[in-house]
Amino acid sequence: MDRGCMKRIVFLVFLLVAPAVFMHGAALGTSSRAVIPSEVQQIISVDYRTLRNSPTALSLKERVLPDNLKQFETALKSAGVDENDVDQLTFALFRTEKNGLKVIGVANGQFSPKVVLAKFKKQKVVGQKYKSAQIFPLSGTQMAFLDDYTMLFGDMPAIKAALDARNGDAPSLGSNAKVSDLIGAVEGGPIWSVLDDKGSQNMLRSALGDVSKLADYDMVKKRLIGSRYQMDFNDGVNFNLDVITSDNMTAATLSSMLQVGKRLKENNATGIEKLAMESMAVDSDSNQLKIHFKTDDKKFETLLRSDLFASVSR
Repeated sequence: MDRGCMKRIVFLVFLLVAPAVFMHGAALGTSSRAVIPSEVQQIISVDYRTLRNSPTALSLKERVLPDNLKQFETALKSAGVDENDVDQLTFALFRTEKNGLKVIGVANGQFSPKVVLAKFKKQKVVGQKYKSAQIFPLSGTQMAFLDDYTMLFGDMPAIKAALDARNGDAPSLGSNAKVSDLIGAVEGGPIWSVLDDKGSQNMLRSALGDVSKLADYDMVKKRLIGSRYQMDFNDGVNFNLDVITSDNMTAATLSSMLQVGKRLKENNATGIEKLAMESMAVDSDSNQLKIHFKTDDKKFETLLRSDLFASVSR
């Protein structure tokens, strides 16, 4: 296992979403669930109230802020919505038959549709009616209100697919039992994500680097059911990832692959790399691969400012 591979594993917490498109909440509300299409590959949710109350969480957000999150935050500001009024921001990456992978963002908060719509009227921004919603152009994306507390963002094909799901004209998240089951175990956390089998394959391939080219990985990747992670900042930084496989042997094989590489790096690591290795634990339990990363706020800030972090979070 090469040096680059182990860096990716150590910073899995920051790289999980990179192969897909975006980055990071709380329990999904009814409006949010309704607009997520059934063919979802990944859901990421961020509790913005947690971010605002944690300097460490804000530091993480600023250093790994992906383009999608930047775009949606910019769109909120252009709609006259203060970031402090946002309670939760959720992203869903899903597959479409005609347009490939698409992503939507759903913002929940204490904003007023009347204020936003009045701003649009003043700026002469004209909406397009689709189903029961009005879709408005906004800072390079599109936006529609789902109710008085929920805004939907995305490009036009994505937002129409989401509204089709809400109206019952296409299957929604509720018909995807595998992903729905994954959500139940993590959605109480301030930052969480779930991935389906294909999303989990992409995530592990990125984390394993060259090791993913070995025959063992080619065998086990077909036995991935899904994965989920949760991150909180209540007592330092805690990150827990579960990769659910079809059987105990597959989970044990994945665990062994990661443990061998971790031990090799621990023997030679110094300074910040050693700190990162000591903060991570890898194991398997029944049919699940389990990765746990824990450190205190001060050490985590050191990791965020390090050259090592910069090299793997680009």
